[in-house]
Amino acid sequence: MNRLRKGDEVIVIAGKDKGRRGTVEKVLRNGRVLVQNINMVKKHQKGNPNAGVPGGIIQKEMPLHASNVMLFNPATGKGDRIGYKTLEDGRKVRYFKSNNETVDQ
Repeated sequence: MNRLRKGDEVIVIAGKDKGRRGTVEKVLRNGRVLVQNINMVKKHQKGNPNAGVPGGIIQKEMPLHASNVMLFNPATGKGDRIGYKTLEDGRKVRYFKSNNETVDQ
């Protein structure tokens, strides 16, 4: 099980966007995550008239390393560490280490 999943709300703990919150759009295999409207860069893109893609300078999100984000805990209003536990019915769920509340329902 991965610590972060698509749709999780995370807070950035290191880098130029430190302190900003966003939603995970994609979890990549190399240990990186793509967060909505975080780590925006300007990319010079060449146009492709056959595909209808205009050229120019575009802004897009770039992946962050997963160690630079923490799952946001709405109860405390801060980023929180994640643990795993098995429930009575046999399901394995993530929980916040600060207050033992489960993340997955």
